[in-house]
Amino acid sequence: MSSSPSFKLSPSRLLLALLAAGALGGAGVSAVQGLQAHAQAGPAALSAPAQAPLGAVSSPDFSQITERYGPAVVNISVLGTTQVSDDDDSEDAAAAAPGMPPGMAEFLRRFGQLGPQAGAGRSPRAQPQETPTRGQGSGFIVSEDGLILTNAHVVKGAKEVTVKLTDRREFRAKVLGADPRTDVAVIKVEAQHLPVVRMGRMADLKVGEWVLAIGSPFGFENTVTAGVVSAKGRSLPDDSAVPFIQTDVAINPGNSGGPLFNARGEVVGINSQIYSRTGGYQGVSFAIPIDLANRIREQIVATGHVEHARLGVVVQEVNQTLADSFKLDRPEGALVSRVEKNGPAERAGLQSGDVIRQVNGQKVVSSGDLPAIIALASPGDTVSLEVWRQGKAQSLSARLGKAGEKTAAADSDTDAASGASPAGKLGLALRPLQPQEHQQLGLADGLLVQTARGAAARAGVQSGDVLLAVNGTPVRSVEQVRAAVAPSDKSVALLIQRGEDRIFVPLRLG
Repeated sequence: MSSSPSFKLSPSRLLLALLAAGALGGAGVSAVQGLQAHAQAGPAALSAPAQAPLGAVSSPDFSQITERYGPAVVNISVLGTTQVSDDDDSEDAAAAAPGMPPGMAEFLRRFGQLGPQAGAGRSPRAQPQETPTRGQGSGFIVSEDGLILTNAHVVKGAKEVTVKLTDRREFRAKVLGADPRTDVAVIKVEAQHLPVVRMGRMADLKVGEWVLAIGSPFGFENTVTAGVVSAKGRSLPDDSAVPFIQTDVAINPGNSGGPLFNARGEVVGINSQIYSRTGGYQGVSFAIPIDLANRIREQIVATGHVEHARLGVVVQEVNQTLADSFKLDRPEGALVSRVEKNGPAERAGLQSGDVIRQVNGQKVVSSGDLPAIIALASPGDTVSLEVWRQGKAQSLSARLGKAGEKTAAADSDTDAASGASPAGKLGLALRPLQPQEHQQLGLADGLLVQTARGAAARAGVQSGDVLLAVNGTPVRSVEQVRAAVAPSDKSVALLIQRGEDRIFVPLRLG
C-alpha cells in the first residue's frame, strides 16, 4: 500500500501487520553496530583487558548480492475494489489525517487503526458501492519464464496486478493461486529469459547469521536492508502454521513478499510480517521459510490450489508446572488437550494428556513446533510420533488427513451418577454430569465444577467448568479424582472444558 512516512498509527494496539522488507545498505552496518556496542558497554569497557576473539568476523559484501540478484526482485502494484456504502464512515477516513496519500485509509482499515467517524447527514439505507483500492508489495522471480513468489495478502482481492522490473519494464501478471494460511502466492508474467534468484535451505540457516532484504518500502523501489537472524521456527499468535524466521532486518509497508537472502546470495525466506506498536519497523521482522514457500508453489503450479495436512489435535504449551504434573524432565513438547473425534490422531491412538515430543525424529520443543512440522507434510503422509503418556515414552504412527475435511461425530456415553462431593485438596466441589448434560455437551466423562476455591480458584478454574481429566487420566467420579491427585505432592494438571474450549490448567498444591 502507498503510505506516508510522517503519518503515525495509534500506539494503543500491537500489530502483527502483514507487511514486509525495507531499506539500508550493508556498508555502514558494522560501524554503526560497533558504535552502539561501545556506547552500551560504557567506560568500563575501555579499561577491560582484551579477550581472544572466537574468530575473524567481517560483514559480507552485500553489494555483490544486490548487483547479481537485485534484478530478480520486482515491485508489485495491485488494483482492486472494495464494497463501501455511503454511510460507511471509513470512506472519508482520510479526513482524519490531512495529506494522507491515496490508499492509506484502506491500509489503516485493514489493520483496525481507523475507527468510524460521525456519519451525520448520511442515509442508513444507502446502497453499497465499489470503491477502487490500490496496494503495493514486492516479489521475486523464481523461473526464467516468469513465475514470481510473493505474499498472499499482497494480491488479495486483486483485479489487476502489474509487475515492474529494475530495468523499468512492466508486465501484467496473472495470479495462479494464493494460500492465506501460509501467506504465500504465485503470480505469472508472460516473458522469457528473466533474471532469477538462487534458492537456499532453511536447515542451513543459523541464528546470528547475516541476512539481506530487498524490496519497496513505502514505494521506494529496490531498497536494500541488512541484519541478522534473530531466531528460527518462531510461532506467532495468529493461528499460523508457519515456522517463521525472525530477523532484525528493517522492513516496512510496501515490501511484503520480498526475498530474504543469506550471505551467500541464496533466498532463505519471504519477508511477510512485522511486530510493531506503531505500524512501522521496530526491530522484529518475520519471514516465511523458503522450503515451505516452495512446497506451496509446487502445489499451486500443479493444481491451482493448496492442500494442507491435518493431524486432528489441539495442543498447548508445557510449562514447568505441567511438566512436573506429567513427570517430564523438562518443560518441552506439545500437550494434547483435545483429540478430534474419528480424526487421524484418534485413529493413531493419541489421547488427551499425551505430550508429543518428536515427529519423524524431529524434536518438538514448543507447541508451535507441531503445526509447523505438519505444515511441511502432505495429506496421506504417515508420520511417526514419540509421545509421553503416564510417565513413559511411547511410539505411535499416524496417517495425516486433509485440512478442512469433516469427520463424523462419535456417540457419547450417557451413563452417569448423581450427587455432589468436595475434592478438598484441589479446592473444588464437583458432581457427576447428568445424562442430559452428557448429551448436550457431547461428553462421555467429566465432572461439573460447582464451586472453585483455594488452589483451583487461583489457577483460574471457575464454577460451571467441566473437569475431564487429572494428569491425563479421564475422570467421571470424585473418587477417581482423589485417586488421581493422591500421588501428586507438587502439582496436578486439570483438563478443563469451558464452552467448546479445552485446556490443561496447571495447579500447584499446598
